[in-house]
Amino acid sequence: MKARELAVLGAVEFSPTRYPDDRGLFVSTFEEKAFTETLGRPLFPVRQASQSVSRRGVVRGVHFTAVSPGTEKYVHCPRGSALDFVVDLRVGSPTFGTWDCVRLDERDFRAVYFPAGVGHAFVALEDNTVMSYLMSAGYVAEHELAVSALDPELGLPVPRDIIPVLSERDRLAITLAEAADQGMLPHFTPSQENR
Repeated sequence: MKARELAVLGAVEFSPTRYPDDRGLFVSTFEEKAFTETLGRPLFPVRQASQSVSRRGVVRGVHFTAVSPGTEKYVHCPRGSALDFVVDLRVGSPTFGTWDCVRLDERDFRAVYFPAGVGHAFVALEDNTVMSYLMSAGYVAEHELAVSALDPELGLPVPRDIIPVLSERDRLAITLAEAADQGMLPHFTPSQENR
């Protein structure tokens, strides 16, 4: 498995080796050794595993957890394809406001590790896109917040041929600047201390 550090400090893309044969394909979407060698520690204790299914054009995010230090995630796409965004929302981070994008799909089976305090968003590029998540904490609705994935200042590259389909929560999400002004964003130092 190959690892590549992303533009957001602490976020990593993992690209596994695929083993195709006349029966089909075998791939490991997570390998503890590669994770530990890259991040210097094992994967977080998994508290929840979830999946979402989305039709083409669905935009989910930018979601983050309000409770310090936040939720770590390991995300891959076992079916379909999506542009997956990691956004640094950690006030005081050297990469605050920076984002990076990885195409996740059922062809390459890349995965992305999201450190605590960063935001997650994606755009489904085809119908029946499945996103699979391993998370360090369970979902608690009142702790989950969002900033707008369509915030022009953030500038996430949603493809021009996509008509965004948003949940009410994501339609009403405020901009990154508004979230910062309201003191809603996580802080970098606590997210680093609790690793």
